Amino acid sequence: MNEILATVRLQFHRGFTLTDAEHWVGYYANLGISHFYASPLQASRAGSPHGYDGIDPTRIDPELGGEAALERLVSRLRSRGMGLILDIVPNHLAVGGSQNRWWQDVLAWGNDSPYAEFFDIDWHSNDPQLTGKLLVPFLGDAYAEILQSGELVLGYDADTAGFHVDYHEHRFPIDPRHYGDILRFAEHNALHEQAAFFDALQQREDAYTAAGDARYQLRKVMESPAARQSLDAVIALFGSANPHGATRLHTLLERQHYRLAWWRTASDEINWRRFFDVTELGGVRVEIPEVFEVVHALPLRLVEEGWVDGLRVDHVDGLADPRSYCLQLRQRLDALQEKRPAEAPRHVALYVEKILGDGETLHCDWRVDGTSGYEFMNEVSGIQHDPAGAAPLSRLWHNISGRDYDFTTEVHLARREILTSLLASEFAACARSLHAVARTQLASRDITLAAISRALEALIVHFPIYRSYADDAGRPDADAPFFAQAMKGARQALNPPDIAVLEAMERWLGGEAPCDVADDEERRLRQRAIVRFQQLTSPVAAKAVEDTAGYRSAVLISRNDVGFDGEHFSHSRKRFHEANVRRGHQFPRTMVTTATHDHKRGEDVRARLAALSEQATDFANHVEHWRRLAAPLRRSLRDGPAPSPGDELILYQLLLGAWSPTLDPLDNDEMQAFVQRLAQWQQKALREAKLSSHWLWPDDTYESASRAFLEDLMTTPPLRDAIAAAARKLDLPGAINGLVQTVLRLTVPGVPDLYQGAEFWDYSLVDPDNRRPVDHAERKAALDEALTPTDALLTWRDGRIKQAIIGKLLALRHRYPMLFIHGDYYPLSVSGVHADHIVAFTRRYAGYQLLVVVPRLATELLGEAEQPHIPPQRWEDTHLLPEAGLWQGVLTESSLEISKQGVPIATLLAELPVGVFLLDDGTDSSDWITSPLHQYRDTSK
Repeated sequence: MNEILATVRLQFHRGFTLTDAEHWVGYYANLGISHFYASPLQASRAGSPHGYDGIDPTRIDPELGGEAALERLVSRLRSRGMGLILDIVPNHLAVGGSQNRWWQDVLAWGNDSPYAEFFDIDWHSNDPQLTGKLLVPFLGDAYAEILQSGELVLGYDADTAGFHVDYHEHRFPIDPRHYGDILRFAEHNALHEQAAFFDALQQREDAYTAAGDARYQLRKVMESPAARQSLDAVIALFGSANPHGATRLHTLLERQHYRLAWWRTASDEINWRRFFDVTELGGVRVEIPEVFEVVHALPLRLVEEGWVDGLRVDHVDGLADPRSYCLQLRQRLDALQEKRPAEAPRHVALYVEKILGDGETLHCDWRVDGTSGYEFMNEVSGIQHDPAGAAPLSRLWHNISGRDYDFTTEVHLARREILTSLLASEFAACARSLHAVARTQLASRDITLAAISRALEALIVHFPIYRSYADDAGRPDADAPFFAQAMKGARQALNPPDIAVLEAMERWLGGEAPCDVADDEERRLRQRAIVRFQQLTSPVAAKAVEDTAGYRSAVLISRNDVGFDGEHFSHSRKRFHEANVRRGHQFPRTMVTTATHDHKRGEDVRARLAALSEQATDFANHVEHWRRLAAPLRRSLRDGPAPSPGDELILYQLLLGAWSPTLDPLDNDEMQAFVQRLAQWQQKALREAKLSSHWLWPDDTYESASRAFLEDLMTTPPLRDAIAAAARKLDLPGAINGLVQTVLRLTVPGVPDLYQGAEFWDYSLVDPDNRRPVDHAERKAALDEALTPTDALLTWRDGRIKQAIIGKLLALRHRYPMLFIHGDYYPLSVSGVHADHIVAFTRRYAGYQLLVVVPRLATELLGEAEQPHIPPQRWEDTHLLPEAGLWQGVLTESSLEISKQGVPIATLLAELPVGVFLLDDGTDSSDWITSPLHQYRDTSK
């Protein structure tokens, strides 16, 4: 089976099953994909659109077709020399509902459940009402209101002979040791007698197993129609129709291992770890060996059987110790190598979903192949934004929105807000863990919890990356500069007494290695505090950066996406090249991508908005004009206009970015579908920004008024047509940017990942829009036409040129795999008047060279062009100096004899907007071996 050369990310759900994917194996094989990269396939909630709400990691989701369908898909992939990469979710499982049997068991048995340690639960809460209990905040209103409303319904499950309380889709099981509290109300003698058997369980150490016999006896009794009738009468005593029903039900619930609560209490009082602030996703403790084994049994078996060639670990930063986890998983994968079928590759890839902050690199001692590629999205985006656009677009944003904060300040404000609202309970738990450390020493026992909370908040607010990776050995050197940066910012925000507390915290959080602490209890408390801290900074960063600041600071929203460094409007070519060289040295098999299931805007939306950075002044003038025309469309609310000026400006950006080259403003059906998609995005954007609306307290009036504005905007001809005309000006440079990022993704070091459907133009928005069905038949028909990129350029608006280029480059990767896996990366210097508008490099391996030449900031060079292709004469004297020789076009049929004097860009890009060429120096390369990567020599500007 082939090396992993290129992947396609497929989103599985009941509308696109494993059997559905099997139908398109041939298409993707012909395109040049080597591996399907599947969203989570393990059992998730019924109807899950994404698979990240797993309920049972031990089996393949039956809604996707189950293991039999997976076997058929793998067999089909193997028949085409392809393989499968599986996305696994070790950090969390879906809770609530009724489908997670582990969680249900914990609710029923509390700390006595064999699954109690599977979830990250604090059974020793400081709240006396939660000692030994879980807070279960799934009620839609205050507990007293719901109790009296009759929505909590006692029920009996005949299959399990068990009692439970139902609340809409949620099920709260009753501890079998308290079934007697129900059964003793029965007038049926045999049923009444069962109460004693269950009461007796309270005195037995083996109650968990002994309950099975008691249930069996109850099931036998319930075979009697009279007993069933009697039990119905008993259950009615706990119902809302009975005068004392609510009291009886409350008394019963108070004896359980959980406390039902209003969903709003979660942020302040929850005593178990969630996925971010999502209360229906509970944290799993895979750091416990037993839990690790159970959670990974299925994927490891699939690896051993040769069904799976790689694993992608979701949200690795949520784990207690990512490094130890990755090393353990790698060890297990390596141990399976010799057990795999002969046709399966020996090396099993291991990728982690990891957001890298500005200046951060993936730790090299985790033994992973790399990340899932978000950082490459940021790198490409950075070189496609015109730095000259930053100042005028910043002025426009500040003048219109009235927000005078830069992105970094917005992040700091958002972090503080998240800590005091959405993640307040997690913050409090972290502070208490540090306070426990303080109490272990005389020198620090007078440090108060309040002082720790102030210092901790300042530290997290200024933390520049998702998390650090300290463990029992202390803080890794790679984390030191980021921790130092956080400390510097925190010191400036604190008063002198609290700075002393901050300094102590720095030592407790890994500045001193816990393994060096003599006292075992203090060592344990320090380890616990480190884990609490590092599992807190990650969700704070995600919620503050991606889901808050990214919607509050919109100088240009194409720079606000998952994994992006929004504080930088653009990047230099030098930085781009350095990142590629570093990737080739450290993680040559890492994924590189430009679109994911997590992105906020599709790759070609971002490409169009990047082009807007080159038209900043014109855009500012357009916005001023549009806002005057739109004045009658705004609604006046008590707190101001709807939408607010900032929200209106973001909307204009989105309209221009998502306005596809084929969208006709006069086609009512197209426009209605477009508005519907934008309205869905708009609601999410407003709630994520948390300024005029919020997920926890939505402002329906504001949201409705903003949607009405959007609809009116698109049905008012002068405005709609003016926006459409401005959008048309982004068509050509946006398409060039889209093709450039495609070529770069397929030629730089790393494994290129194609997001489903993005082989055509991708104008998707934030999920669920980016999970819309893919028209595979249309894409297959286009591929079957076998258009050359030059032919497809003639009809570029339909997106087939993008697919044609992808097909050509993937074919090249299959023909010369070692060139792409091990080839050195050399930036090339460019000379001439438009040198800054070119990115060029070569990949070199064993006598072969690949030359890649792409434009950037193309707007001013397009002139009167009618296609996304810069007219050759516009390049003037711009030259490139690759190695002399006969270079064969990869995307075209032409060959070029390049002399030692170099070659004009006009020649290289004469036929297409992008250029890829191959040079064979005649060296015998039939016996290719891995070659060392050479030191980076930067010759670019």
